[in-house]
Amino acid sequence: MGTTAIPAGGGKAIVIMGVSGSGKSTIIEILAKSLNCNFIDADDFHPQSNKEKMRQGIPLSEEDRIPWLEALRDALRDSLDNGKTILLGCSALQTRYREILRCGDPNYELGSYVSLVVKFVLLDAKAEVLTARLNKRAAEGKHFMPANLLQSQLDLLQIEESEGILRVDATLSPQEVVSTVIASLSL
Repeated sequence: MGTTAIPAGGGKAIVIMGVSGSGKSTIIEILAKSLNCNFIDADDFHPQSNKEKMRQGIPLSEEDRIPWLEALRDALRDSLDNGKTILLGCSALQTRYREILRCGDPNYELGSYVSLVVKFVLLDAKAEVLTARLNKRAAEGKHFMPANLLQSQLDLLQIEESEGILRVDATLSPQEVVSTVIASLSL
C-alpha cells in the first residue's frame, strides 16, 4: 500500500489493530511517545463481564462487543472534536467493527471506508508467533486473554482490500514497526 497522509491541523486517530499477541499495546506506547500524543488501550474499556468471559476461555458475542466498540468510537470522537491526535490499540477484527470506529469521524460516510482522520494499521504475524507471545504473557500473568482463544480471533479477522488498511509485519522490532507507521501515514 502507498503512502496515505493524514491531513495536518485537525484531530487524527490511528487505530493499531490485530489479534491478541500482535503487539498493539507495545506499539501504541512507543508511537504515542514518538508523536507526543495520548493513547487508548481498548482492553481498558472492556467491562469486567467481558474480561471474565475471556479469562474463562469464552469468546465474546456481538452483544458483548458492540457497546464496547461504541464506547471506543465515542472516545475517538471526543479527541477528534478537540483537534487532538489519539492512538487506539484495538483488535478491530471485522469490517463492521471498524465501521463503528470510523464513525468517530463526524464527517465519515458509512460504507465509504474513506476517513481522512481515522486510519487503521494491522499488526500482522503468523499464528505460531502469536501463540508463543500469548503463552509467554500468560506465564507472566500479564493478560486475561488465553492463547486458546487466539484461533477464534484469527477466524474473525476480516480485511477488505478496499478499506486501505496499512499492514505491518508484527515480527519486526517495535521501533521498526513504529518507523514504518510514521513513514507510511506521513505522521
